[in-house]
Amino acid sequence: MRLPDFSKRKPVWIARGVLLTVVAMAVVSALSGCVNYAGIRDDRKIASPDKFETRQSLPDEHGQWPTLSWAQQFGDPQLPALIDEALRGSPTIDAALARINKARSYVGEADAARYPNVSGSYSWTRARLPENSVIPPPAAGTWTNLNNAFVHASWDLDLWGKQREGLKQAISQEKAAEAEAEAVRIALAASVASAYNQLARLYALHDIQAREVGNRQDIGSVTERRVRAGLDTDVERQTAHGETSTTQSTVSGLDGQILAVRYQLAALLGAGPDRGNAIARPTFAGLDTGTPVMTLPDHLPADLISRRPDIVAAYWRVDAALHDVKVTKAEFYPDVNLSVDAGLSALGWGRLLQTSARTLIAGPAIHLPIFDAGALRAQLKGRYADFDADVAHYDETLTNALSDVASQVARIRAADRQLVDARQALDAQTTAYKLALIRYRAGLIEQLSLLRADDNRLAAETSVVNLEMDRRDMQIALIKALGGGFDATHDTTPGTDTPIPGQTTATAVPNVVVSQH
Repeated sequence: MRLPDFSKRKPVWIARGVLLTVVAMAVVSALSGCVNYAGIRDDRKIASPDKFETRQSLPDEHGQWPTLSWAQQFGDPQLPALIDEALRGSPTIDAALARINKARSYVGEADAARYPNVSGSYSWTRARLPENSVIPPPAAGTWTNLNNAFVHASWDLDLWGKQREGLKQAISQEKAAEAEAEAVRIALAASVASAYNQLARLYALHDIQAREVGNRQDIGSVTERRVRAGLDTDVERQTAHGETSTTQSTVSGLDGQILAVRYQLAALLGAGPDRGNAIARPTFAGLDTGTPVMTLPDHLPADLISRRPDIVAAYWRVDAALHDVKVTKAEFYPDVNLSVDAGLSALGWGRLLQTSARTLIAGPAIHLPIFDAGALRAQLKGRYADFDADVAHYDETLTNALSDVASQVARIRAADRQLVDARQALDAQTTAYKLALIRYRAGLIEQLSLLRADDNRLAAETSVVNLEMDRRDMQIALIKALGGGFDATHDTTPGTDTPIPGQTTATAVPNVVVSQH
């Protein structure tokens, strides 16, 4: 069987194909009004930081934004090293990087969809051809080999930008994943610093209680002498012994807490518990020399939107939703796909490579929704709902970020004032204890008065240490609230319509708007 030789009539059938294509496009254009998105729109915008009143709570103080090396300001070289180790080996970071790689794979898929797709196939079939069929003798009624070798090429013309918008959506999702990974890094670094500060707190409290054991033993020695002199009884002796044992029990409890925090740090580093045993005692600077002065950077609300990775990630989610809406809108328009199938098809092996085995099928395929019972309109409404949810999430993230910074600032300022009073109270209570000890040795007061003075001094010293450690925790939390050194103002992404927040100027905020027009 010989196939028609199309090569002799090529101008005729190509001209007919072009004419049919033109006619088909005219028909689908006329029908394009059958399914449309008229009346479906959304003018929601992301919130601008200018709408929030922050001048009183977050005034300009000419301070500096945190840098990526913020841990060095605490004066302990071990802390930056631990943070670096955690960022290298944490499974949490690995999971965040995996999410980035997955998002990048979507970008690759979306980009590939914009280009022609070419594939090849070959099939061989052993078959007995029927005698009563279109196939004439001598092939009819015999066993033969059916060979087919084809190359298929197709290309979606993307006349309405569906593929382009899909690529932009994937890029925005990739940027959101990258920003979320930065948020994970900052949170992990802050967690390591906070746990390390907790280790320093426990060691400081351990030192206080260890010294207190010595104080209680001194009181016990004085009590023994007073008992022998007939000034105290066995009640005072047993009380002194009990107070010493209680303090020693507190020291033992702190030993266990120190070990637990070491294991916690090891887990944050992505290592086994034994790694925690190798961590040296923290050597933070400045515990006894006052507290560092806190100054806020200028233009804080406006610049914060590019300094906080969670805000940047929320923005890219809004941008991705915007492109998703445009992808859905493109579904209402005709989808034109060009396809070509060329190859060889023959009965038997010998005819496969002959000129007569050639076959070619080419032409456009046009898809247009005419009636879908409102499915596409419902889908578009769903995309708008997703967009609204992402805008609301962005606004909530921005509001919470401003509240987070303001809360940490308020807590730090209150702690600074409280530390002044607490240190004065410690000085007074220490002096009172020393005077009480002198008077007790001289037999002028009872043991109960001395123990009460010692308890007051111990409580005051413990309060100062806890306040100092809390102050450092608040400082770490403020660094995290200010973005932990993250800065997205220099980030550019090809293929997106809008810059990231803060990319244009210090006060510029892109208004992401989706509407019908």
